[in-house]
Amino acid sequence: MKSALVGNTHIVAGGQEMVERILDFLRGEGIAARGNPDVYVRSYKHFGVVAARELRSRASLKPLGNPSKGLGAGRRVFVVSASDINREAQNALLKTLEEPSGDALFIFIVPSPQTLLPTLRSRMQMLTLESVASRDAGVDIKQFLSSLPQKRLDLLKHLLEKGDDDKRDLGTILSFLSGLEATMTKSPPGLRAVYRARKYIADRGALVKPLLEQVALLLPRV
Repeated sequence: MKSALVGNTHIVAGGQEMVERILDFLRGEGIAARGNPDVYVRSYKHFGVVAARELRSRASLKPLGNPSKGLGAGRRVFVVSASDINREAQNALLKTLEEPSGDALFIFIVPSPQTLLPTLRSRMQMLTLESVASRDAGVDIKQFLSSLPQKRLDLLKHLLEKGDDDKRDLGTILSFLSGLEATMTKSPPGLRAVYRARKYIADRGALVKPLLEQVALLLPRV
């Protein structure tokens, strides 16, 4: 099976809920993620320069695993989820990613990859877990795209519902948007609405309902 992990650095659109999915994905790639001292997993609300420097320090260490024991052995794997990476931290990450260690694999999870500095984003490969995103989006992607606007709005209703903590499930919404993006790679006009929604939907005070309604109304039927 051809590996989806081409290159040393990857980025995934989503929130902290994607961490477990990434670990399952790594297992499918032959990398035993759980209980592996060479797999470093961290989640941050705000990823700052101190965290970036710590990551660089850890990435410089040699792996503990034996390279002869499989695809994931002999590699250091870093899975980092962050709601926000400030500019100073991004510049610090550049120093790590410009000359990455050959045995280091980085996977960053952020709500809106397109908001990263272009110089940082250019060093990352987009990793789209299409089947996972579609399965966990809470909305049937194919049904959504083939439906008329009113039906689409009906399908989105449960995404807009708030839980007991009076908050919406942002992770499921981001998974839905990621699933749309993965399905509509050949429709740039439609993708603009998806990009816009993903860019702003994680912001404090974001108007989630109008953003999703725009997606429902502007995406072409397929």
